[in-house]
Amino acid sequence: MLYMHDVWVNWFEGEENGYNVCYFQEWRKEDGIELLDQVPLLYITKDLYNFIENDMHELPKALLDAIYKRAYMRKGQERTVLDYACIVTDGNDMLAFDTIGYKIPVRKSRLIPRQEQLVYDMIKNTKPQSFKYDNKYYKKEYHMLSMPPELVFGLTRRERQLKQLLMMALDQLRTANHLEELRYWLTEWDPKNYPYIRFMDEEKVWTALYEGVRQGWSTRHEDLCAKLIKGQPFLEKMWEIENGQEQNTSKQK
Repeated sequence: MLYMHDVWVNWFEGEENGYNVCYFQEWRKEDGIELLDQVPLLYITKDLYNFIENDMHELPKALLDAIYKRAYMRKGQERTVLDYACIVTDGNDMLAFDTIGYKIPVRKSRLIPRQEQLVYDMIKNTKPQSFKYDNKYYKKEYHMLSMPPELVFGLTRRERQLKQLLMMALDQLRTANHLEELRYWLTEWDPKNYPYIRFMDEEKVWTALYEGVRQGWSTRHEDLCAKLIKGQPFLEKMWEIENGQEQNTSKQK
């Protein structure tokens, strides 16, 4: 088995979509960077890599058995064994994961560029390992709170987070499904269409609003998001965190 040593990781916990596991250039000073003293490296098939990167399903038993207690985390002088942690690559991309004792990839991290290159060097003369897993009926499901990659492609980490926040607010709006409230927010988004909006039913208003905001990201999206989350402490806190990060980045520049 291949092993890597002294690997810096920036864990993103509970992320089922690979686009939210940020690459090194989007790591922040405030992120909790940790050091893997030793970690197995597995070169696996593209299908299995996508399964791990873009979902939170149970990992193949043979893979878990192969990596059991073979990874170590270091904090200062303390060295802790991890039940199931490793780096996986399909030869084109890679990530580290740690199940924190479960059988699903709870925490995921990208690698720093120097260690990415080392992975490519280490697998150069090897072939991908095949681990049997139940993918017969597996199909990745996307929905409003787990957006398809094309809806976040090209967005920065902050923009992705704010778009996720907007989708959470829209999901609450859809669940409540109050016609006048839906009309109000569609008018906020598209005021020129007010003469038509006031005659639309719930379904048409919702479809027009969701289809209008789902593509891209702009100051209009940001303004709508800021207004939608007003009075919701949890969502407001997320908004403050992301906008605080932007101010910190601006100061550093």
